[in-house]
Amino acid sequence: MALNLEQKKAVVSEIASVAQDAHSLVAAEYRGSSVDLMTAMRSDARKSGVYLRVAKNTLVKRAVEGTDYECVKDSLVGPLLFAFSQEDPGCAARLIKEHAKENDKLEVKFVSIGGDLLAASELSRLASLPTKDQAIAMLMSVMKAPVEKLVRTLAEPHAKLTRTIAAIRDQKAA
Repeated sequence: MALNLEQKKAVVSEIASVAQDAHSLVAAEYRGSSVDLMTAMRSDARKSGVYLRVAKNTLVKRAVEGTDYECVKDSLVGPLLFAFSQEDPGCAARLIKEHAKENDKLEVKFVSIGGDLLAASELSRLASLPTKDQAIAMLMSVMKAPVEKLVRTLAEPHAKLTRTIAAIRDQKAA
C-alpha cells in the first residue's frame, strides 16, 4: 500500500524523533522471514525498550539527517528492519542476535553507535555490553571495594587478638 505525502512526513518525523534519542541502531535484512517470527520479535522489542520499524530506505535517509546515524545513509540497500536501542546501547543488538538464531533469514547488515558505522560482525560485541543496571552494579562494586578493605584492615588487629587469646586458652586447657 502506497503512502501519501502526509503519511510519509509522519513516518520521517517519527523515525527522526526516535533516532535523536536512540543509543544505537541495528539494521537487518528480513527478506523471507515468516509473519509469526516477526510478530514475536516485535513483541520482544516492546518489552526490551527497542523501537523496531520497517520503512522505506528513502524515508529513513531523510529521517537520520542531522542525527548520529547520518553515517548509515549510503548503507541503506534492500528491505531493512531498523532496531533503535532506547534503553541502553546493547538492547537492540541483543534482540536481533537472539532472533537471528531462530530465524536464519534475518541477516544483520550494519550496526551504528555513537555516529560510527560498524560492520555486521560487531553485533556480538555490542550485544555483550552490560545493561544499565549491570553497569551500575559493576560501578558500585568497584566503589565499595576500598571501603570493605579498610573495614577488614581495621578489624584485623581485634580479630588477631581474639584468636591469640583463644589459642592460649586452648593451650592451658590441654
